[in-house]
Amino acid sequence: MRKWLLILFILPLFANAAYERNKARPVNEVVFGSIDSVRYLTQQDVVKAESSGWETLLGAVVGGVVGNQFGGGTGKQVATAVGAVAGAGVAHNMANQEYKVEYKLVELLIKTDKGKLIDVIQDVDNSMLFERGDKVRILYFDNGVRVDKEY
Repeated sequence: MRKWLLILFILPLFANAAYERNKARPVNEVVFGSIDSVRYLTQQDVVKAESSGWETLLGAVVGGVVGNQFGGGTGKQVATAVGAVAGAGVAHNMANQEYKVEYKLVELLIKTDKGKLIDVIQDVDNSMLFERGDKVRILYFDNGVRVDKEY
C-alpha cells in the first residue's frame, strides 16, 4: 500500500513539468543580432484551479490512512471512514480555489545583423539576463521563438 501512496504523491509532480531549456528540439531558423533595449516586467494572472477528481481521491486515501491509525475494532473502522471523508472534503475544497500567478518577463528589442528590428517577450531565465549591446541569437521553432546569448 505504501508503494501506491508514493506513486499517487509523486506522479502529479511530473504531470505538468515545464519545458527544459537544454532539451534538444529542431530549430527552423537562427537569426543573429544585438540587444537594442531591454525591459524587465511582471504580469499577474488569476488562475482558477480545476479539479480533475484525482485530488479528491488522493485526499480520501490519505485521510483514510491517517484515520486508520486511531481506535480499535469498530472505532478504527469509523475513524478510517471519517478520515477518508474529511480528507476528500479538504482536498476537494483546496482544488477549487483561485490563486495568483506572477510571471517574470523580459521584453527584448533586437537589431538583427541585417538591420531589421525584432521585439520578443519571453520568460526571465535568471541564468541568462540581458543587457543593452549583448550579442544574441533568435531561435525560431515550430511553436515559438526564444532568444539566447550568442557565445
